[in-house]
Amino acid sequence: MSPVRDEKDEKDNSVPKMLCQMDNHLACVNCVRWSYSGKYLASGGDDKLVMIWQTGKYSGMSSVFGSSTKVVNVEQWKCVSTLRGHLGDVLDVAWSPHDAWLATCSIDNTIVVWNALKFPEQIAVLRGHTGLVKGVTWDPVGKYLASQSDDKSLRVWRTLDWQLEETITEPFDECGGTTHVLRLGWSPDGYYIVSAHAMNNSGPTAQIVERDGWKTSMDFVGHRKAVTVVRFNPNIFCKRIKKSSEKPQQYSCCAIGSRDRSLSIWLTALKRPLVVTHDLFANSVLDISWSKTGFELLCCSWDGTVAFLDFTSDEIGTPLTLEEKQKLHQNIYGKSLFLNNSNHNPAQIIETPAMLKLQQQQPKPRENGTQVNVTPVKQTQPLVNGDMSTPVKQQYGNKQIETRTPDGRRRITPIFIAPQPDELGEAPLPFSTTRPPMFSSSTEQSKIVVEKKNEVTVPHRLDDTRSRSPKDISKKIEGPSTGMTPIQAMSALDGKSDKSKSSAGPTSAASPSVEKSIEKENSQEKDSNKPKSLSVKRKLDTGDKIKRPRKEKETSRTLFTTPVAVPVHVHSATEKESTSKIIYASSGLQLPVVSRVTTVQISGTIDTDSSLVLELENNIPAGSVTLHKLRCVRGGKQLWESVLASRGICIAGNSHLACVACEDHSFSMFSPSGRRLSPSLVLDSKASVLHCSGYFVMVVTCQGNLFVWNLQSMKAVIKNESLVSIISGNTVSISSSSLTEQGIPVISLNNGKSYTFNPDLGCWLIISSKQDPLDRCSDYHSCIPKDNTDVRDSGPLALLQSHKHRAGNQASRLFKSSHTLQQASTTSHIENQLAAALVLKSGKEYKFWLITYVRYMVQEGLELKIRDVCDDLLGPLYKTSTNSVWEAHILGIRKRSLLEEILPIIGTNLRLQRLFTEYKEQLDMVRS
Repeated sequence: MSPVRDEKDEKDNSVPKMLCQMDNHLACVNCVRWSYSGKYLASGGDDKLVMIWQTGKYSGMSSVFGSSTKVVNVEQWKCVSTLRGHLGDVLDVAWSPHDAWLATCSIDNTIVVWNALKFPEQIAVLRGHTGLVKGVTWDPVGKYLASQSDDKSLRVWRTLDWQLEETITEPFDECGGTTHVLRLGWSPDGYYIVSAHAMNNSGPTAQIVERDGWKTSMDFVGHRKAVTVVRFNPNIFCKRIKKSSEKPQQYSCCAIGSRDRSLSIWLTALKRPLVVTHDLFANSVLDISWSKTGFELLCCSWDGTVAFLDFTSDEIGTPLTLEEKQKLHQNIYGKSLFLNNSNHNPAQIIETPAMLKLQQQQPKPRENGTQVNVTPVKQTQPLVNGDMSTPVKQQYGNKQIETRTPDGRRRITPIFIAPQPDELGEAPLPFSTTRPPMFSSSTEQSKIVVEKKNEVTVPHRLDDTRSRSPKDISKKIEGPSTGMTPIQAMSALDGKSDKSKSSAGPTSAASPSVEKSIEKENSQEKDSNKPKSLSVKRKLDTGDKIKRPRKEKETSRTLFTTPVAVPVHVHSATEKESTSKIIYASSGLQLPVVSRVTTVQISGTIDTDSSLVLELENNIPAGSVTLHKLRCVRGGKQLWESVLASRGICIAGNSHLACVACEDHSFSMFSPSGRRLSPSLVLDSKASVLHCSGYFVMVVTCQGNLFVWNLQSMKAVIKNESLVSIISGNTVSISSSSLTEQGIPVISLNNGKSYTFNPDLGCWLIISSKQDPLDRCSDYHSCIPKDNTDVRDSGPLALLQSHKHRAGNQASRLFKSSHTLQQASTTSHIENQLAAALVLKSGKEYKFWLITYVRYMVQEGLELKIRDVCDDLLGPLYKTSTNSVWEAHILGIRKRSLLEEILPIIGTNLRLQRLFTEYKEQLDMVRS
């Protein structure tokens, strides 16, 4: 809204004077600053907080909560982000050019630079001042940041690496800490910094610091007390100052406020001030703000008043246009490349032809403003309370159902309409002061359709009668006078649960056909074969204590169940010949179900000529002895068969081999033609888990020992390793197991954790966990390569982590203030994924997570970690006796090919262009 410029508007009650009052701060507000676009407002106060405000889009006039007077908010401003990072009062706030960064300073002696495109992310924390930091200002081209402190120094910081460029102390040696703020300013042409509270010959001045060499040979003199604030007009003006000169002169305009209650206006082309207003306030001047046009100035004082000054082009000159101003900056400082991205510095210059070529090859943004999938950049809109997610309107039905009650009255079934999220507006536009703003409701008619049904509705009761007919309802009402079903005693429910438990029994992970073949043996065989109970199933509590009934899933669940090779068909000759003997060991592993005939599909399709099936037939009478057969059948024709001396309990195979584990602890292996590869191996106990993959075989015995063999080389990969270290406690059991094509065993437990054994390290490694807090806090989803998402859904590691696929904005909600902790969590999570893929020897998944890792490191600008990855992929440039350890391939992928693929990703961040050029040149040299 335009300011109230004349007395007529000031006395007109219909003209709103105050647009909005925001009361979110918990203490005194010290500074407010508009962004250059006018869309956001930043405020800092004594509560150590910085708040970012934005207008509400559809909000109307409202009263101020808790106000005793009739205060009305004409505009609605909402706090869209709260920045927490300072340990003391925030004294000054400054937006960078293009609104890419926000700098705040505090009495904790630090300056915090925030990423204005991804609040509340911190870009840097600048430490070096030894006193209260009371003012910050940006170089108009974004190359430097200047700050002034009570430690009698003015410091200039580089935005390229956020390191100290220069410290200026000489003009401030005689100064004392007598001012509440020290708000310095940088001229719009970038030539000068004008400081607050300097001294020259024991007199207060505003020191002029030249950009060229940071010289301090000039100052503004005239104020009787210390200068508190310096604010440059945002425009560069043009005017013929000297009548003798033919060409107009370009200059800047500066306003200076002081503790002497006066305000002075200076032009850099004049030696004396343009105007000085004495005793403008009753107390010290606190802050100054110029309008965007440059002809209006607002000044506030400690006495609680605000002064408005208006200028004309005849007084201060004609401002340059925005194009002329940008052209002037390019002529002075060179052409800079600024992208709407926190990774690109607005003053960053492309330094090498290779980097320029890479930038030209990058796909341009689409017309709708979305970025093409090259640069791993997150959304560029500011966070709403730390959430990257964009508000989405809830969709709801547009149909209402109208029925009739028995007495003929209409009844409309209500529709639940979820509350809509607050939508934020753009930069507020000024309107005339001659009339107050008008607000009107929408003229669009409702789209809700009323559907009339010829039905009679009756009130519902608390019980579930919605799906019953009126006759059923009337029958139920005829019961007890209470209209409710009788409540059963808890003991009756307990009795039901006991029955269900006794009838459930242990179950196998085999197919339903296996379960049908399971039958009980006679009691004599049970008693003779069943050892002492070693199961860890919970015992039912006894006594008179009333207990809640367990759910059906809990009552029928058996702990420590391990799936085995899944049979396709199981044939039972008679019911008596089928057995279901389950033996529990101390490790919690159970013996697979033993059937008379078991069939396992190895390859091909069932009931076709290409199908390859293993069949195990037990208990074949042969005179005085009982034999057992293992046969291989292809397309219904038997290829080979082998006779076993002991009853088989589980079989497995593939196109390379076949194997069977027997009750006498023996283990036999056969070639595709049925030739026995070695004498039967003797295990420590009966086999509980059997898997085959390629030429690798994995066995887990009932005592919890793991074996893995390579039958191609006839060598043991893992020898008799115990699972006791990972199965601890009575509630932990194996939920699934597998063997990868590379011979890596994977054991998954019911607690959500998955392990593998590494024979080189000689210990178990945890490769996945459903309750991993790092996965919940990881914010890597924005860096996933879009063209490789299918890799994330396949592979051994992805199969273990299928539960972790989520929207991706959960992590941003967990960290509303600490971006550093979220960054460390994301880095640790991706590094864990890389290590797990390497252990599982999954090359595609390793490449996927490596590219994701590099994209995230580039996005966050973590140069040290990127350099470590590049060094490992590049390897030594020259062959020496010490670098023979380096291998050129990893999981079958050439390391230097990976480096060639990730270098363009590094090049998307101009702050890392020297790193890109360094490794690009070394890679080219190695190739040549």
